[in-house]
Amino acid sequence: MATKVSKTIEINPVSRLEGHGKVTIQLDDSGNVADAKFHVTQFRGFEKFCEGRVFWEMPAITPRICGICPVSHHLGAAKACDEILGVELTRPAKLLRELMHMGQVLQSHALHFFHLASPDLLLGMDAEPARRNIIGLIAENPDIAVKGIKLRSFGQTVIQKLGGKKIHPNGAVPGGMNTALSTADRDHLLKQIGWAIADAQTAISVIKHYYEQDNEFVCTCASFPTGYLGLVDENNNLELYDGKLRLIDQKGKNLEDQFNPSNYLDIISEYVEDWSYLKFPFYKKMGYPKGTYRVGPLARLNVSQGISTPLANAELKNFKKLGNNGIVEGSLYYHYARLIELLYSIEKIQQLLEDKDICSTDLIVTSNKYNEQGIGVLEAPRGTLFHHYWVDDTGKIKKVNLIVATGNNNAAINKAVYEVAKTHIKNNKITEGILNRVEVAIRCYDPCLSCSTHALGQMPFNIQVVSPDGEIIKEIIR
Repeated sequence: MATKVSKTIEINPVSRLEGHGKVTIQLDDSGNVADAKFHVTQFRGFEKFCEGRVFWEMPAITPRICGICPVSHHLGAAKACDEILGVELTRPAKLLRELMHMGQVLQSHALHFFHLASPDLLLGMDAEPARRNIIGLIAENPDIAVKGIKLRSFGQTVIQKLGGKKIHPNGAVPGGMNTALSTADRDHLLKQIGWAIADAQTAISVIKHYYEQDNEFVCTCASFPTGYLGLVDENNNLELYDGKLRLIDQKGKNLEDQFNPSNYLDIISEYVEDWSYLKFPFYKKMGYPKGTYRVGPLARLNVSQGISTPLANAELKNFKKLGNNGIVEGSLYYHYARLIELLYSIEKIQQLLEDKDICSTDLIVTSNKYNEQGIGVLEAPRGTLFHHYWVDDTGKIKKVNLIVATGNNNAAINKAVYEVAKTHIKNNKITEGILNRVEVAIRCYDPCLSCSTHALGQMPFNIQVVSPDGEIIKEIIR
């Protein structure tokens, strides 16, 4: 029998994330949580209005999905277009794309930790909302705030050198890159590595200190079993740009290992709830909701057995010690995982810049024939991103399927909201700090809601004509 709901609490909007969302928490007669949901309330529909465009425009169109992670969509689209052309990129083009991608990971992770997440961690979950933000952080700890700004700026500079702009770059094209890296720009970027690594290590020490100070909350906050999905290289090491999919269960057992990401539809399907515009991807073989999995930094480190750069790999070993069999479940550990990836991105930038081919101008491969479809998969900062395009024989887009990181995490985010609300709301005791803890659970996943919503079926439509005194005179519902 369903629990009777006597009261509904709404958090609207959820703050310090990209896009528009709200939370509803339903209480029973005793003032305890009966249910809680995370609603994505905005609608974008990029899949639909890309239809009819020619495929080679997609690397320029899809970055407009989001101003926070445009490089991820830019490169995901370019990879899908490479498959439509049926070409293998030159080595220098691959290096430059990965370098741009590392700039994206660096700037996005720096933005999230230093500016969006750290006010809760460093100023306190119960701090006054007027103080618990980036302005309060600057006042309390200006050195940390400046480090975040500098790291993000470094990542954006990498993007700008290769894509022409810090936001919505245009460096990647079907078949390669349209911009080479000059030796002067390479040398300038290399000079930044020392301080960037030092600042990343400082951030890691900050998050570790926070975990020590509030260990009980960290260990229990939105900690629950799910599957974990991410790209890995041939040795099951962390891979963010080009690899195979690995999916494990909550105990670390392989569900899919070294799986070709072009066959993603064989293992992933999407469920639709009528209370959110964001769909709920799940692992097909287990069904929904049992097949819920997580993506992003926490998931990627859970599925990875190593990292190819030394400093990040040393931190990965410490990270693995936090969980049973190396599987870390607590949502707040996303922040530690994110900073390990931030450190990795800087080390990887250095490796790429020191490669002998990084300044080569051998960047384009052409083709005169089109395959019927192309699939581009990479690890966006927030998790696994799928771009899938179907085209006709003229290159015109017939259909688009986008599964973005936040979509992949949707079921887990809802679980996190419910678990935190259920733990902290008892007997009608509700404080601003408690509700902030619910938001904190969401912010662990760094959701990007603008990226994530696409239509399935008909878009709901509701028009109300209201008199001056508030009476509804006429209502049209589609």
